[in-house]
Amino acid sequence: MKSFLCALRLTLSAVAICAASAAMAATQGDVLQADLLPGWKMQNGTHMAGLRLSLAPGWKTYWRSPGEAGIPPLFDWSGSVNLKSVRVYWPSPVVFNTNGIQSIGYHDGVVLPLEVVPLDATKPVELRAGVDLGVCKEICMPTTVQLSAVLDAGGPDAAITAALAAQPVSGKAAGLQAIACEVAPIADGLRLTAVLDLPQRGADEVVVFEVADAGVWVGETVSERSGARLTASADLVPSTGAPFALDRSGVVVTVLGEAGAVEIAGCPAP
Repeated sequence: MKSFLCALRLTLSAVAICAASAAMAATQGDVLQADLLPGWKMQNGTHMAGLRLSLAPGWKTYWRSPGEAGIPPLFDWSGSVNLKSVRVYWPSPVVFNTNGIQSIGYHDGVVLPLEVVPLDATKPVELRAGVDLGVCKEICMPTTVQLSAVLDAGGPDAAITAALAAQPVSGKAAGLQAIACEVAPIADGLRLTAVLDLPQRGADEVVVFEVADAGVWVGETVSERSGARLTASADLVPSTGAPFALDRSGVVVTVLGEAGAVEIAGCPAP
């Protein structure tokens, strides 16, 4: 019995060592390269730049709403000079299903266009970005990058232009005829159900709800389609764990499918 226990301890130790070795085998530099694309100045005085994330083959990173197991990117622009605001544009993501868990993001890499508004449009912006994000393959790795670039007049950038063209289309452009949303209280929050009259986006559609309040947890959406009618519902749970007043104008409904993504702002009552 004693020898069996010793052998078991040795086996478990070997497994632990192998797992640790697998996790340590890849470093951030092995799997992720990041840089700022300086882009160009637009006629309205703002600047269009880009954050380029290049991943090793088979690795992925996450969309702004990453699903059950994803890690949403976090941006810190506080060290920048002559900066008023930054708007991040998100190309259409893809859906990953791993061991029954759904996540949403990008594989191999992505360019995120950045609309940069200067405090003084007559002067260049020194953009300094701190970005925290998760990258995953068999293991997941939290990563942090620190980047900087001076944004002056510049010129068109094909990678940024392509990323802008890859954004989700509007509901109108996708043929949306109507959307109506019902809200019902549940024990720890609300259940939001949206009914969309929208042409099908492919065989495997995924609907994502986002709300204006970052403190509200949004559960995975369950959806079904009958002809042109798509019905989707998800639970919304705030930190208080109780029903709350939902800002319908702050809800974003995104439908992901083979035909590309559709983004719908607002979730009106029936």
